[in-house]
Amino acid sequence: MTQSNGQTEPLLSVRDLSTHFPLDEGTVIAVDGASFDLYPSQTLGIVGESGCGKSVTARSILGILDKPGVIVGGEIMFRYRDRNGGTEEFRDLTDFDPDGSEMRAIRGGEIAYVFQEPMTSFSPVHTVGNQLMEAIMLHRDVDKDEAREMGAEMLRRVGIPLPERRMDEYSFQLSGGLRQRAMIAMALSCSPRILIADEPTTALDVTTQAQILDLMINLQQEQDMAIMLITHDLGVIAEMADYVVVMYLGQVVESAPVDDIFHNPQHPYTRALLESIPRIQSDASQDRLASITGSVPHPYARPSGCPFNPRCPAFMPTVCDANEPTLQPISENHEVSCFLHHGV
Repeated sequence: MTQSNGQTEPLLSVRDLSTHFPLDEGTVIAVDGASFDLYPSQTLGIVGESGCGKSVTARSILGILDKPGVIVGGEIMFRYRDRNGGTEEFRDLTDFDPDGSEMRAIRGGEIAYVFQEPMTSFSPVHTVGNQLMEAIMLHRDVDKDEAREMGAEMLRRVGIPLPERRMDEYSFQLSGGLRQRAMIAMALSCSPRILIADEPTTALDVTTQAQILDLMINLQQEQDMAIMLITHDLGVIAEMADYVVVMYLGQVVESAPVDDIFHNPQHPYTRALLESIPRIQSDASQDRLASITGSVPHPYARPSGCPFNPRCPAFMPTVCDANEPTLQPISENHEVSCFLHHGV
């Protein structure tokens, strides 16, 4: 159970989510029984190597999977608030038609997404303002003039200079940092309750990265929203996250408050990720940077038993390769999927 930050009920509860991509060569199991909770005002960090299922998990939540991706099991329970001002109730987003009006209202209005690469996420043939206005008019009852005014104000709030002029520019006319700010402005233009940020600082220089992170923290406080932060950068996690979910090969292998992840990691994969971080105290001329042996298995050649067993320094023959561990609690708010802590 994810740490609640004083809240009794989660805003989003994912349980045993499984997402597959059936292809001619075989079935790719992108997400394999992932479970976690996201509470109001909380920042949940999801970390892991490339190919571990982080982005597919986020896209499953919003129903924007690339074909032929399909959710084959599990629940995505969201505290749904209908547009007519009715009471909140938990609804399973997997029951919604991805192209239906209810899901389209949630997508962008209740749950927003900052994509990994804004250069490819913005349309190159429409101005930034045109796309921002379209998002606002889709979810709010305003005309074009009001939408343009709201869009310019949102660009100003995210720190873009000369916002009225930027409204008439195309994405390729903006720098990487400004594009990312514009993407955040579009995501937050309708005051969503959840912001999913998929590698929001990738390919940005460290100064711009720090500015983007500060911007997200400030906007979160202003709008009282929850953030799901997807990244492979543990430095970003240390600065932003309240709670951390570690994923490997589509499974959650450890989940705990951020302090426990950094100071008391229990899964060998989590420890390996932390050990691979460069340290200021090390002598770069003599100390070799630690790395995780091996690589993420091929999608069509998943290992039996624990998915991390071919790379695990604590591998136990006839145990780790013959049985599949499950995510179980080892202390309050700390869960681990490993036979070092649980019996077979």
